[in-house]
Amino acid sequence: MADANPFKVTPFKVDWHAAGVGEVLEKVRAYPWPPTPDVPDGWGYGCDGDFLKDICAYWLDGYDWRAAEAELNRWPQFTAHIEDFDIHFVHVVGEAQGKRPLLLSHGWPGSHYEFWGSIEKLAFPSRHGGKAEDAFDLVIPSLPGFGFSSKPKRPFGQRSTARLFNTLMTGALGYDRYLAQGGDWGAFVTSCLGFDHAAHVKAIHLNMIGFRPHGGPTSEAEVAWLTRQNAMMDVMGAYFRLQASKPQSLAWLGAGNPVGQAAWIIERFYDWCDRREAKFEDVFTRDQLLTNVMIYVMTGSFTTGAWYYRALLEEGGVVLNEGQRCETPTAFANFPGELLYTAPPRSWAERAYNIVRWTDQKEGGHFAAMEQPDLFVKDVRAWAAEVG
Repeated sequence: MADANPFKVTPFKVDWHAAGVGEVLEKVRAYPWPPTPDVPDGWGYGCDGDFLKDICAYWLDGYDWRAAEAELNRWPQFTAHIEDFDIHFVHVVGEAQGKRPLLLSHGWPGSHYEFWGSIEKLAFPSRHGGKAEDAFDLVIPSLPGFGFSSKPKRPFGQRSTARLFNTLMTGALGYDRYLAQGGDWGAFVTSCLGFDHAAHVKAIHLNMIGFRPHGGPTSEAEVAWLTRQNAMMDVMGAYFRLQASKPQSLAWLGAGNPVGQAAWIIERFYDWCDRREAKFEDVFTRDQLLTNVMIYVMTGSFTTGAWYYRALLEEGGVVLNEGQRCETPTAFANFPGELLYTAPPRSWAERAYNIVRWTDQKEGGHFAAMEQPDLFVKDVRAWAAEVG
């Protein structure tokens, strides 16, 4: 396969050497803990000190990194050389047997690992009480600059990523027509796939709205949503403004500092997950959080992951030009449990997308596939059945 394919599709395996992991753990052990504010809610100042100390202690004495490595090697994975990148991707040929390809794109500070709880149910539904005809062939890449994909030499953005992913699907893997799903940056990449590559993308499914329509709000509901959104960005969006303006400042702080990287990443998981009726430690396990952190730490992705925000501005931002809309049929699943990126009114989204399906879930937050894999799978299955 690798010899005949011009994109050099090569089997890949996660291989964390004990010496490298040992260096990380020694830095965790030697971390010079700064003072933390004596306040009732430490999360209001950043990552909570007590939580961070607890998870670092577990990182040192409870986290089984070899088991995590084996879990990351659970599904077949490869790299494909596309343009200047070696794009890492998981490829699960399920019960669909090549007939229903689905591209799943992650965001920041997540990784391809976000979809782990959904893979088997999407690819092999008959193992979980479903029907074989509901199955997909799954392709789950790591964004360029993230995880096990190679790193750019300068910020590389979402529209360019969509071009790479379309080449991955059509050129490297031979899927002429496919479905695409994404959240966070994956939602914007998926939107760009629908906008720029409609000849190959049959339909898209989002759990965050990526594009913004040209012009301002046109109703009281849109004004109210946009006002709240801007206010929440003032409270919770400092990370975005830093990474979109001066990401290298953060890189200097994070380099060689696994505890600092963990704090920066885990704070987002806390802020964005659905904690309305659950404690944070009940939404994600410590092993899930640390495996996601380890993907960043062990691959040196913290810096280039932050660059991805600056790349958004350099590629033109999220607002469409007058008269533009993503005409590829679009489904949106609203997982309502996060405070920052709440869903806009449908009227707002419909000026940017050809919305053909809109579902309001009862629970779940920003990391939908990771927080609520059953709800995520159910919605993706129903959407795919509707688009045919």
